[in-house]
Amino acid sequence: MLLYLFKRIILMIPLLIGITIISFAVIHLAPGKPTDMSTMMNPKASLEAKKRLEQLYGLDKPLHIQYWNWFKRLVVLDFGRSFSPDRELVLNKIARRLPITILISVLSMVLIFIVAIPIGILSATRRNSLFDKITTVFVFIGFATPTFWLALLMMILFGVNLGWLPISGLKSLEYENFTFWGQIWDRTAHLIMPVLLSAFGGLAGMSRYMRSNMLEVIRQDYITTARAKGVSERMVIYKHALRNALMPVITILGLSVPGLIGGSVIFESIFAIPGMGQLFYSSVMSRDYPVVMGGLVIGAILTLAGNLLADISYALADPRIREGRS
Repeated sequence: MLLYLFKRIILMIPLLIGITIISFAVIHLAPGKPTDMSTMMNPKASLEAKKRLEQLYGLDKPLHIQYWNWFKRLVVLDFGRSFSPDRELVLNKIARRLPITILISVLSMVLIFIVAIPIGILSATRRNSLFDKITTVFVFIGFATPTFWLALLMMILFGVNLGWLPISGLKSLEYENFTFWGQIWDRTAHLIMPVLLSAFGGLAGMSRYMRSNMLEVIRQDYITTARAKGVSERMVIYKHALRNALMPVITILGLSVPGLIGGSVIFESIFAIPGMGQLFYSSVMSRDYPVVMGGLVIGAILTLAGNLLADISYALADPRIREGRS
């Protein structure tokens, strides 16, 4: 198992380097420069001032030299300083925002797992029933509904019309005056809509994957044999069939990490949540290259870590994988 884990980690290194090269090239191909953003609204900014800013940011050098200088700092975990007027360290900006995005993503994945798995199992064991038809309709709605549109509907219904939930931020203005349990509820209330929105699309898809896998497994000969031996239906489904049906779902759950992180850009901007998604969006709009690259690297690392966890879970479930057998 340790050898399998070591091989997976070693393979992640060139993949991460390739991601940084492509990302660095793509963001520099985008129209506009950080110096344009800094001097556009200043009519007194001369061409010489723009050139001095380019020299300050290191943008006057060839692209491959810029990448190499950035990569040397990355090796020692130095993401550089932001191009924004405060010139704050990129690592400090990310450290403040990353835990919020991770918290929402983890809560979304937990919600997807604890809801989608039972729905998929029940849909498979009660195929063509009313429950199966209702969940099928729910899945199609989940796939077809635009995230931003659903977010606006939720804000209007639960935040404006009913007044049940707050529609922006992570805490209320009166947060410091609340009791301990009042503060807990205030934080929870602010997270309900973002977490539900983040999990909605994944919940629909994961339940269908689970249903499809379970239908395939319960048709296998060993399931028929277990039933013929008089094993209870509950034991057949939840002990014999479930483990094998979960294996493809484990992989899909790991691959869903990029979607959750990428989706944070939408719901964090809509709900005004100070997370990585909002920071990434504002950095892209201002062409803040160090922050953009820092966000992309952190997102890539989290994505690779999610895939690694999926591979480890897959190897734990199937000994043939960790032993290198087909």
